[in-house]
This record gives sequence, structure tokens and C-alpha cells, in this order.
Amino acid sequence: MELPDVQSTTPDVRINLTRVGVKNVKKLVEVSRPGKRPVIFISNFDVFVDLPGSLKGANLSRNFEVIDEVLQEAIDGKVSEIEELCSVVARKLLDHHEYAERTEVLMRSEFMVRRETPVSKTSCHEVVKVHARAVARRNGHHPIIRKSIGAEVTGMTACPCAQDIMKDHAIHVMENLGIEQEKIDAFFEEVPMATHNQRGRGFLCIETDDDQHVSLETIIKVLKESMSASIYELLKRGDENYVVMQAHRHPRFVEDCVREMARSVVKNFGTLPGDSMVLLRQTNEESIHQHDAYAERKATLAELIAELNGD
Repeated sequence: MELPDVQSTTPDVRINLTRVGVKNVKKLVEVSRPGKRPVIFISNFDVFVDLPGSLKGANLSRNFEVIDEVLQEAIDGKVSEIEELCSVVARKLLDHHEYAERTEVLMRSEFMVRRETPVSKTSCHEVVKVHARAVARRNGHHPIIRKSIGAEVTGMTACPCAQDIMKDHAIHVMENLGIEQEKIDAFFEEVPMATHNQRGRGFLCIETDDDQHVSLETIIKVLKESMSASIYELLKRGDENYVVMQAHRHPRFVEDCVREMARSVVKNFGTLPGDSMVLLRQTNEESIHQHDAYAERKATLAELIAELNGD
């Protein structure tokens, strides 16, 4: 006995739906790398298709089938980037949902990055949050696909304003002690003044056409260098001294971090097409306030290049 296909029946209320699908599909994603160990991502997927008003429901089981099929392709070495994985899923969803004009795949992942501390070279790990997305739109036999890759990295910032206040106070103290100006200047050359610190969360995401490559490793590097200093899970005394000094030699407001990201994006990704969309965000968890500081910029790469060139 053949069971009825209820999803294909006509709904009582015939309106189109923008996104229908499944959310929080948990998968372990293994992406092969030539000559290296595969990268393992602990991932959550959201998968959507649009649905015409003539159909009661979408066949959601096809979404799981497509995800598993593409994950196996990644394990076999046919897919080498997680944003490419999303675009392959988005493309195949159009094949499996013949009524859909648009598909969307979101992937939120965590993976461990092995690092060394700056002085003692102690080995430690860091969890990086990775975001990938792909949207496919039907266009005859060649769908139009846009994909994006992004990351969130935690670092440290030092407040420039409080540092200037502390420096001004220290100068008055040293002058009152009769210390010569030349020695005062020499001291500040060697020892930056104290200030209050924040744990910062930088986020950078770049959206491009499907045929472009954006290095996740470079995105992570840009984020780390945009803040006052990197932080580490484990620090020896020499490492701790280095990190604190590094942060206080490079004090930055939350706005400075986003602007530094933008400058570095143009430097590292300036050859991408001008319509590549860039999203930059920085959140600082304030240490002497009960609120967080926040800054954001969203622009095309061409817009950022023009602004940095003074056009």
C-alpha cells in the first residue's frame, strides 16, 4: 500500500513561505587537507528552502540526506573548505527540492586551534567560533550562489583614555620628585602606563561569489592583530609579562579595533571582487563598567578601499 504524500497536497491557506527547513542539526564535520591531518568542526546546521503557496509542506528528510551526502564528500577529500561545503549543500538542495527557487545553508562551528605562547613556546589550544553560509538562487541550469566565511576570536584590549589619565598623573608625581624630563621620557619609552583592560570579541565575515577563495586562517589572523594583544589559555611568567606589555603598548578603543580590521581586510583581501560584502564587529566586555562597548561596520570591499584611499 502506497502512503499518501501529504506535503504535496494544496494547503488551506495558499501563501508563499520565505524559509522552511530545519535548524540546529548537529554534525561532526571532517574536512580533508592535503598532507595534513583533517580539520574537525563541531557544527550546527540550519537548512532552508522557499516554499510556493501551492504546496502544503517541504520534504524535510531530503535536507538531512543532502547534508550527510556532502559531509561524506568532504571526508573523501572532494570538499576542502567549510564555506564550499555550505555552497555544495545549497546547490544540491535545489536539485532535491524542484519547487524551490532559493536555498540557504547556515553553519556554526567550533574547532580547536593549536598555538604556542610568545616567550616560553608552551603548547596550548584555543577554541575558535566559525560561521559559514551559502545562498543558492535558481537560474536555469547554473544557479547563482553567494557564500560567506567568518570567525569570532577573543582577545584583549587596553583603554587609551584611562592610560593617558594615568600617564599624566605619573608625570606630575615624577616632576614633584625632581626627576629630570629626559629620564621621565626614557621611562615611558620602556614602560607603558597602566590602564583598564577588556576581553574583546572580534568578528569578521566576508561574502563572495562561489568561485572565490577566502582563507579562514587569514581571517583569524586579521582578528587577532586588530586588538591590543592576543590571549592564551596557559601562560608562564615570561609570557604573561609579554602579553601585558604588548596590550599596553597598543591601547585601542572598540572603534579602533573595527577600523584596524578594515585596514587589514583591504591589505589581505584587496584582490577580491569589489562587491564582496564585509561585516566587521567588535564587542568589549568592560572591566570598570557594567556594560559592553560595541562597534560595527558593514560595507562592500570597494567601499572600504575607497574610504581608506581618501576617495
